[in-house]
Amino acid sequence: MATDPEATGDPNAAEAEAAAASTDDAAGTPAGTTHHRALVGDARELPLPDESVGLVVTSPPYPMVEMWDGVFSRLSPDVAAALDDADGQTAFDAMHAVLDETWTEVERVLEPGGIACINVGDATRTIDGSFRLYPNHARILEGLQQAGLNPLPDVLWRKPTNSAAKFMGSGTRPPNAYVTLEHEYILVARKGGLRRPDPDCRDRSAFFWEERNEWFSDVWTFTGQRQDGAAGGRDRTGAFPLDLPYRLVNMYSVQGDTVLDPFWGTGTTTRAAMCSRRHSVGVEVDPGLVADFDPSDIPYESQARARARLAAHDEFVASRDDEPGYEATHYDTRVVTKGERDIHLPVASAIRRDDAGWTVEHDWL
Repeated sequence: MATDPEATGDPNAAEAEAAAASTDDAAGTPAGTTHHRALVGDARELPLPDESVGLVVTSPPYPMVEMWDGVFSRLSPDVAAALDDADGQTAFDAMHAVLDETWTEVERVLEPGGIACINVGDATRTIDGSFRLYPNHARILEGLQQAGLNPLPDVLWRKPTNSAAKFMGSGTRPPNAYVTLEHEYILVARKGGLRRPDPDCRDRSAFFWEERNEWFSDVWTFTGQRQDGAAGGRDRTGAFPLDLPYRLVNMYSVQGDTVLDPFWGTGTTTRAAMCSRRHSVGVEVDPGLVADFDPSDIPYESQARARARLAAHDEFVASRDDEPGYEATHYDTRVVTKGERDIHLPVASAIRRDDAGWTVEHDWL
């Protein structure tokens, strides 16, 4: 697929425009605009310039999960043949060969120091009478490294269920029961070495000390996204909850960065970027999902999340036996570290549809 900057929108140009529009010298001054695009296309041929995004947050189709068999079979005759032959290992390898093409593209479009966050779960499946685990997270990590990305510590996302029957297999009698999978992975990889954004931008994009301690834990626990009534005519989409990309966007990018989701789905990564004053680009093969995307509630969502973060911080400060050592610049609160002093939480104040996608106006909380 040929790259057409006029058709897709150059994320770097959008970032420069927002930076020029941002005048945050005083509280209440508008924070500028961000631009968001959802492109119908193939994740293996991203219609984006080289080194044009700062962060990738995505969740691909999971190999060897039956709901994605048709997708992989359409993309690769080797997958279809292996499934027809009940050859699970060959099907697994062929599905990941398809995804490897996307990881190569991800490496191409990431700027030096940019980070990719990949949410994926392992699969269990019985084929030809044999039940086994298919370790998607390990194989994707291998694919990211082969594409030239450097793995960083990952996150284990626990997704507890309310089921009383959490085992698989033979019930209460040994030895043929299996551990239930109630977790997925968030793989993290970086292109090259450390990235050094503008210092002022890093300062206002800071997170609170107590958020750092929670967010950078290697185990996260929150429920998944409901899958019924999916957009685009699907029964299920495999979408992750907004909490997941919202956290990752604030951990691994700064305000004004461009965030990419090459498996855009229902647009949850774009919603997180809109809430956080980042630009975004999504690439989605299903035009129905793009057509059904409705971000009209983003101003409410953004403000609710920013207010909740500040309120939680105030509660944290009140719960301490000692007073934190630094006064925040923009809020009537104190913070633990120097790096938090200039934190400035953006909120979406308005959103409008344009010819290329959506433009979001931002203020400061």
